[in-house]
Amino acid sequence: MPVKVYDRPDRASWKDIATRPSPLVADVAQKVTDILQEVKGKGDLALLQFAKRFDRVDLEDLRVSLEEWNTAVTYLDDDLKKSIDQAKANVHLFHSHQVSAKMEVSTMPGVSCWRESRAIEKVGLYIPGGTAPLFSTVLMLAIPASIAGCSDIVLCTPPDKDGSVHPAILYAAHITGVTAVYKVGGAQAIAAMAFGTESIPQVYKIFGPGNHFVTEAKMQLFQSGVAIDMPAGPSEVLVIADHTANPQFVAADLISQAEHGADSQAVLVTTDQKLIDKTQAALSEQLASLPRKAIAEKSLDNSLMIRLENMEDAFAFSNIYAPEHLIISIDDPMRWTDQIVNAGSVFLGHYSPESVGDYASGTNHTLPTNSWARSYSGVSLDSFLKKITFQQLSKEGLSGIGPVVMNMAKAELLEGHSRAVEVRLKQL
Repeated sequence: MPVKVYDRPDRASWKDIATRPSPLVADVAQKVTDILQEVKGKGDLALLQFAKRFDRVDLEDLRVSLEEWNTAVTYLDDDLKKSIDQAKANVHLFHSHQVSAKMEVSTMPGVSCWRESRAIEKVGLYIPGGTAPLFSTVLMLAIPASIAGCSDIVLCTPPDKDGSVHPAILYAAHITGVTAVYKVGGAQAIAAMAFGTESIPQVYKIFGPGNHFVTEAKMQLFQSGVAIDMPAGPSEVLVIADHTANPQFVAADLISQAEHGADSQAVLVTTDQKLIDKTQAALSEQLASLPRKAIAEKSLDNSLMIRLENMEDAFAFSNIYAPEHLIISIDDPMRWTDQIVNAGSVFLGHYSPESVGDYASGTNHTLPTNSWARSYSGVSLDSFLKKITFQQLSKEGLSGIGPVVMNMAKAELLEGHSRAVEVRLKQL
């Protein structure tokens, strides 16, 4: 587990240091292109073939039956149900406060403008499975979709080897208003929701994190006109820590991201060399008993520890890296929040582990990765809404604004635009 350490690297090298590791699979783009074309051309048949090839399961039906849903709701552990219910309540409360009231503005006498929200009618949610069934992501996506009023909420997730879907995923889907669940994973799931198949309806926007194949599929389809939430790939965390940080806490935060997958990345930025040494020791100690030790170790091979001169440099590097998750494990984190420009979600202080945001604090854990936090926000209620603008003019309003519009239209050589106003003014 040789985490690479940089000791006060030159600022000119920061951009290169912040570059994410390359995909672990070669020719991802071409492989995804082939999968998309297969699904577009063959529909359900391609999905069944991919299930056999990638998930090693023979499926008779892609859609989760009502009986499977009921079984999951009935037999899921009661303590886990209660935990999911509490997380749902917190996530729902936080996102329900994002509902915005209509605000009408009179820009001139007799000219009224306003904006109203409308739900995206059909949305597709991708929930990663594989080595870890991320039922928490169901809450993060289906809850704001339900609050927004989306009429069709379709969920795709890879099946287990016995052809089932993890009961916690089905329970979370049941309590959040998901309308249908399908046993499809990977790039083929993204293709199915984008194009539609005999079983899976076409949706208007696709949400959800995933591996390099899922991210590549979303990006290729986005270039073809399919709406997506954001580029979201392998998970990552950056921890800014000072001498007051607990190395056991820091190591635990790094591992909590590293265990997501071998392509995840965990970064420690600190001004304290002793913290680096102690954190490395704590990593070795904690990894020894970690069930997903092999995965975490591979991820930590691609991870970094960086010593910088001062906190100003630490935050400057973080803004270049633009992390999905940013933990500020320092003595007075609120003092530095104004310095945070690029981050998906921020965790302040020694007692705010990133895990709480992943599950139950209330904020959304579907966040931009791979430095996309420079230009993208995480999923929110607005992600499931369209904003439509309205304007209404009285006779007085058109009389006041009409000459302005006519002058501008004529200057742009768009006489027809000018006449649309002029013909009305003549009637007045």
